[in-house]
Amino acid sequence: MVTVFQNAKVFDGVRFLPGRRDVVVDGGAIVGVTESGQGSHDAGDTYVDCTTKTLIPGVIDCHVHLTSAGAGNTSAFHDPFSLQFYNSVDHMERTLKGGVTTVRDAGGTDLGAKVAVETGVIRGPRLSIAVNIMSQTGGHGDFHLVSGAESPFMAPHPGRPSGVADGLEGVQRKVRELLRAGADHIKICSTGGVLSPRDDPKHSQFTEAEIAVIVSEASSQGAHVMSHAQGAPGIKNAVRAGVRSIEHGIYLDDEAIDLMLEHKTFLVPTLQAPQAVIKAAEAGASLPQSVVDKAHSVIEAHYSSISKAHEAGVKIAMGTDAGVGPHGENLEEISLLAGVGLSTTEALAAGTSVAAELLGHDSVGRIAEGALADLVLIDGDLSTEDVRGIENKVSSVYLNGALV
Repeated sequence: MVTVFQNAKVFDGVRFLPGRRDVVVDGGAIVGVTESGQGSHDAGDTYVDCTTKTLIPGVIDCHVHLTSAGAGNTSAFHDPFSLQFYNSVDHMERTLKGGVTTVRDAGGTDLGAKVAVETGVIRGPRLSIAVNIMSQTGGHGDFHLVSGAESPFMAPHPGRPSGVADGLEGVQRKVRELLRAGADHIKICSTGGVLSPRDDPKHSQFTEAEIAVIVSEASSQGAHVMSHAQGAPGIKNAVRAGVRSIEHGIYLDDEAIDLMLEHKTFLVPTLQAPQAVIKAAEAGASLPQSVVDKAHSVIEAHYSSISKAHEAGVKIAMGTDAGVGPHGENLEEISLLAGVGLSTTEALAAGTSVAAELLGHDSVGRIAEGALADLVLIDGDLSTEDVRGIENKVSSVYLNGALV
């Protein structure tokens, strides 16, 4: 069935096209982008009037946790083990309806979820998965508690091996285990973090040599490495070792920025994440005070670092850390990126063409002939209006040309 999006203001993933356009979709792919009124006149086609709307590519979120349900959520301690997977079905649905059609899951989601989406058992965005988070013993992804208990958060199971490993041989084997479990990419922690109460975001984790082994092993199997990295020393270790992207980047310094430019490393800011922790605490979530204090302390540095990186020319791709914050509100990250200095075009590109480049997908993140028909209609003309508030203007979402 042919669908024609008529008279739309089009952001093609890189720029706003001049005037208004018709976008023609057939068989889940875009087959034409023409001047308005030239798309099709076949009475059997479906027509979508976009006169008051902007058409953008389906948004790509490069950092989500689909099996997680919010900062401070303690339900994993008493819920049935398998409930996290059923909940993830709702999280995927919310993500899609919020305008995100492709995600890079940063830990938690296993191969079964990806196969379920690909075979139509459940509806969700396109998935690239890390399966679990690689962490050194006592690191940001080690969920052994000082009480002696093991947190059920991302607990290992047959489809999700533990991500904790140490030493060159240990991390090499762990990468192989995660790839065997179906990981498309590897997620590591090269610093401490906010939600882990016993470590410091500024402190480094994994040695540069360990990270280099991880990158080499992943690369040999065609996978890239994303690094949770907040403190400058741990960011620089990860960049020098060859990771594809730095996640969060809260305490960037000039040397780290220069290294990212030299190595062509992407930055995924996740500006939503610290705010989500603070909002959860204000709403009464049971979070350690140390975690809340850390979230408050990083906000200003986070905004400043992302602004400096942007001004220097670091490639910025959109990621939210959804799962720390609510699922389905992902497009708020575009508003936050605009708030730290990205132009409307740059903020939209961060969630479309730049994100697609980071993930190595050449058929999503753009509106062009031959691209997949993942499309989002936004109320208003984004070429003339403030992009901030875009999360409240999603009119309709299409995945493979089908209305979500």
